[in-house]
Amino acid sequence: MTGTEESMTEQGNQTILAGMDPNIVRMYKRDDAGTLVFREAWVDAGGAGETDDEAGTSESPEVYFVLNHGTVGHISTSKDVVVKSVEEAEGMLAAFAEQCGEDGYAVLTREEQTLVVAQFALKSDRVSDRDKHLAKRVKDTLTPHLAWRGSGVLEKMEFTAAGHGLGKLNVYIAAPDAARAVANIKVCIREEKLDFTKLTVAAGPIDDPSALRAKHSATGGTAFTL
Repeated sequence: MTGTEESMTEQGNQTILAGMDPNIVRMYKRDDAGTLVFREAWVDAGGAGETDDEAGTSESPEVYFVLNHGTVGHISTSKDVVVKSVEEAEGMLAAFAEQCGEDGYAVLTREEQTLVVAQFALKSDRVSDRDKHLAKRVKDTLTPHLAWRGSGVLEKMEFTAAGHGLGKLNVYIAAPDAARAVANIKVCIREEKLDFTKLTVAAGPIDDPSALRAKHSATGGTAFTL
């Protein structure tokens, strides 16, 4: 094994997020037309607590309370408000959650969502620098693309062997609406020119990867293996 390659079962596998971001209050509901919509809010405290120089002096960073809302699968609308302190922003966050509950919104647990996996076919069962670069670009572009559309959260990425000396990159996503997530993933990967012709996207029960079925593949079939 060279210094630029590693086996599929070693350090190539990495966790992205341990589930949903605890700093964001994100809630969903079906509107009168049956469309899934979402609201979310978070506190952006910038560099709170950081100093600007060696003497330890610092200016108080601006604290923002950020609101975001939209239809799942479509680019959302965002607004931020400057507040006096983190405590004030956290109070606004609590009030936001309460109001959302009164308006019929609810937090979706992981178990209420769908597992969507974006899979890239790789040329080898050895993880090359090109494969690592692809994984990083997928993470860096797909994470915000889904987040701003309320259509999914990246949970982990892994490299696996595909047999016959080939490999795969699997990207695991918890999605509130599988069809919207699949559509968003396809658009993002195509627009970012991230090996779209090597992409398969599957969906299934969140805790049963063996039941995943392809929703997009080069062959048009539904068979899928991690």
